[in-house]
Amino acid sequence: MITLNDYLFSGDTVLKILHSYSKDLKENSLNTHNAIDLVHCNFLLQQIDILEHNDFLTSQSQRIRELYKIMAKEFPFLAFTFRGRIKSIIRAEEKFNGYIVEYVYDYYKENGEFPSIDNLKQRLSFFRDLIAYRIVVSMPQCHIKEGDDRREIELDYLYKIANILPEFLEERGFSVQISDKKEPNISERLTPELVSYYRDYIENPTPIGYQSLHITLYDNISRSYVEVQLRTKDMDDYAEIGAANHLGYEKRQEEERTRRDEIPTGVYPVFDEAFERVVKLHELDLSKVNVNMFGAISNSVMNDGCGLFRGRLILPYEHLSRFQNDIID
Repeated sequence: MITLNDYLFSGDTVLKILHSYSKDLKENSLNTHNAIDLVHCNFLLQQIDILEHNDFLTSQSQRIRELYKIMAKEFPFLAFTFRGRIKSIIRAEEKFNGYIVEYVYDYYKENGEFPSIDNLKQRLSFFRDLIAYRIVVSMPQCHIKEGDDRREIELDYLYKIANILPEFLEERGFSVQISDKKEPNISERLTPELVSYYRDYIENPTPIGYQSLHITLYDNISRSYVEVQLRTKDMDDYAEIGAANHLGYEKRQEEERTRRDEIPTGVYPVFDEAFERVVKLHELDLSKVNVNMFGAISNSVMNDGCGLFRGRLILPYEHLSRFQNDIID
């Protein structure tokens, strides 16, 4: 079985690694008639295309910057940041295989049988966040009146931004995508016409308490999907340094392994391979990795200059509130 780990110790660049990995997966798919390996190969080719032909990011980030400029004008008291990133090679690989593991396990648990390969291929087609932008908002304490609920004020602003974002970006070359997730709880703050576009993890937190608004768009100019996430500062802290952070995710994965072992080994090879790839990535000692422009002394202390583990930053825009000494009328 071929895994990403096999290519992380030769000193190659991430592009060379992706080219070699995708080539070998394609050859293996043709030799073994493994349709999922071919889907996996095409997924790697998407990453290669983004990394090799990234001139479009300048145009894309500039168009998204227009939203930042409007927000700075319309919400001068609000502090907010815009961040953009290309998903890291390791995180993308982990997520692709994690989708397989999760979908197959849930399907088997519910139906007592395994999904068809066509059903699995369809599930894997929803991977659309290789490029993502995050908007984080916070109302400075100096603008909060006594007795006001800061969280409610920030949520009002967050949903105001969510309500203007789709039309604003569609006017600039993006097409909003209908979400494949139907939410049981719907916020009254969200314009009804926009409900089908958003995945509202604020009204519908994940089991570990993660909260955010997610929307997927297709950039017609660059012909790529992007995801936009909207959070308050508290939500972002919880996701980045709280229980929902990546290290916490890995610990939860460890706990879930015994549950996933309920699926008989060898009965559904696609599951076995995806599961093994995830396990190998979780067990990877980054201090031993030899990838060009990457160095680590542990799995939490590293200098990632190539997007192997932490991804590539596209843009940082910061608006730290213009009126730090004024009181909102």
